Amino acid sequence: MTEHGRVVIVGAGVFGLSTALELSRAGYKDIVVLDRHVPPVPDGSSVDISRIIRFDYGDGAYTNIAKEAYDRWSSGPEYKGIFYPSPFTLVAGKQNAYGCAWVDKCISHLDELGLEYERLADADVIKDLFPTLSGDLIHPDLYGYCNRNAGWADAAKGIALFRDLCIERGVSFISGAQGTVTGFEKDEKTGRIVAARTQSGDRVQGKDFILAAGAWSSTLVPMYNSTLATGQVLAFLKLSPEESQRLKDLPIYINFDSGWFCFPPHEESGYLKLAVHGWGYTRSEPQAGSASRPLSAPPVAPRSARRNFAPEDGVARLRAGLREVLPELADRAFDRTAVCWYTDTPTGDFIVDFHPDHPNLFLATGGSGHAYKFLPVLGKYTVQAFTKTLPRELAQKWRFREEYGKQGNPFEGDGSRGGPERRELTGAEKAKL
Repeated sequence: MTEHGRVVIVGAGVFGLSTALELSRAGYKDIVVLDRHVPPVPDGSSVDISRIIRFDYGDGAYTNIAKEAYDRWSSGPEYKGIFYPSPFTLVAGKQNAYGCAWVDKCISHLDELGLEYERLADADVIKDLFPTLSGDLIHPDLYGYCNRNAGWADAAKGIALFRDLCIERGVSFISGAQGTVTGFEKDEKTGRIVAARTQSGDRVQGKDFILAAGAWSSTLVPMYNSTLATGQVLAFLKLSPEESQRLKDLPIYINFDSGWFCFPPHEESGYLKLAVHGWGYTRSEPQAGSASRPLSAPPVAPRSARRNFAPEDGVARLRAGLREVLPELADRAFDRTAVCWYTDTPTGDFIVDFHPDHPNLFLATGGSGHAYKFLPVLGKYTVQAFTKTLPRELAQKWRFREEYGKQGNPFEGDGSRGGPERRELTGAEKAKL
């Protein structure tokens, strides 16, 4: 039997935990996960009350893997109380060629797999299907469909499940200052990483290292312009028990024109969550060297929760979407708002590959706001890439692309973003994060 050395994983989110669990199943005995917090990490992109579970994609490779994950979410006994079935409705205005093209691509892949869906020709059709949608929607020029084979997951509970599964299999966790990685030590001749340095001054040594730190990854190693940390706005509106009951059949609804989306009520907390899947906000800081690009990254400070803050224009978009869908709630005060940090890549593809400068540093990142749904199966694919057995098509799609380092702004997305252009946060906004 092959003797595996220690694997040190930096980051305890979707990529880090799913990879750690799959490595343990593959026979790796010495796996250490480092993060600022014991997961669920409060300000990680994989944590709060809900994430959409769907297999609707404009790219067939993601459709297939997401369907594999959906089948696990919807049938696995371990996901009872974590996954909740709910129809997924995706709409765009007929004048929005960008959004309609994405809708058509999703439909074409559903057709290829022989999966059912319902066309939505106008707002009246969707409101007949879902009477809880009391607003005008994109009226009258609506174009979209509904997929009833979808749902949402309680995000923090899913992460907690994978944390516990990892612990049961002997994976070690280090958190606090001892788990807060500030950089890597390398062999100057070979480029190999020899240790992760932590805030406490400790050195965590290993044979192989996996960087799965999401939007913080680019603060630890050069990413050659292949990732960009973008903040996305979300809000939580407190419902009464009567309102939660009235809205219990609300579908997952996403408007591709604006990027606005919402979930059914979260029964345990009483929250209605709404968010924007858009181009987002950057938080850039100058880097050493005059030729270096400013680096966008979230704050590193330890947190017990995300700050109750979102930029005013983002809050306005959240309210505009609410007025379109549930106007009776549009002027109610939000219980809290927040900024969720995506790790965007130029094409929306994940990065699951070895770093070009460090032969024993594996990257599992670039979730681009859509990785959570893959949690039940993602580790299978990241470990295949780690052991260099990933199918060629996926290896090509998820490779590290150094060539982006020579491009000014390659971030065009995967066709799923809506709303205004990306902008830099102001100094006053940064101070509130």
